[in-house]
Amino acid sequence: MMEHKDANQTSDEIVAGNHRETQRDDKLLARQVARYLMQNPEFFVERMDLLETIKLPRENGKTVSLMTHHTNLLRERNIEMRQRLDQLLHNARDNDQLFFNSRRLILALLEAQTIGEATEVLYSSFSNDFAVEFTSLTLFGPLAVPTDKLGEVRTSTLSSAETAIGAILRNGRPICGILRPGEKEYLFGENCQEVASAAVIPLGNQLGMLAVGSTDPQYYRSSLGTLFLSYIGEVLERLLPRLLNS
Repeated sequence: MMEHKDANQTSDEIVAGNHRETQRDDKLLARQVARYLMQNPEFFVERMDLLETIKLPRENGKTVSLMTHHTNLLRERNIEMRQRLDQLLHNARDNDQLFFNSRRLILALLEAQTIGEATEVLYSSFSNDFAVEFTSLTLFGPLAVPTDKLGEVRTSTLSSAETAIGAILRNGRPICGILRPGEKEYLFGENCQEVASAAVIPLGNQLGMLAVGSTDPQYYRSSLGTLFLSYIGEVLERLLPRLLNS
């Protein structure tokens, strides 16, 4: 039995009502089609020609067939996967080089007979193998080692260190970032004006400080990892006391 329209309705209201009903019917049909395709994923296997008739909108306002869209999507994913693979290979080569340079540095440090020799090896490796611009090794004294055996090592009393870099000492952990002027002057001496950012590694048992610096204020950021420097610091903590007492 047909539904009668209210006689008081205007023609615009009737048209609007019919439009809403059509929209509801279209949504219902769309859900039914979607459900059918999900339940029959092989529907297009024998109807490949239909894929060319299905159009998808693009950002530039044009449309492309579903087949073309799928091909483009696969191409983009292929490019992305190649880029990821290239990055993984690049990282692997970097890690291999880091391991090789680290191994060479550690072996050379173990062969050092004096503090001066160890410092020369450390500074040379950091500069040539790891592209470190400024390196500073400061040991807290007094040290029972002749001055001519210290090489480029900087020496300081613990009280002077507490005055100049007390916050770093109390923190007791590696730090990265921009240092205060007094901290830079204490750690890097005459090079302090050129150091824009630095990483500082406290050596255990109040042995001293290992610091590296860069002219780039963003190079040693507060978020930069210090795993490698901490590793070298642990090696120095074990090596330097032996050389100091030999």
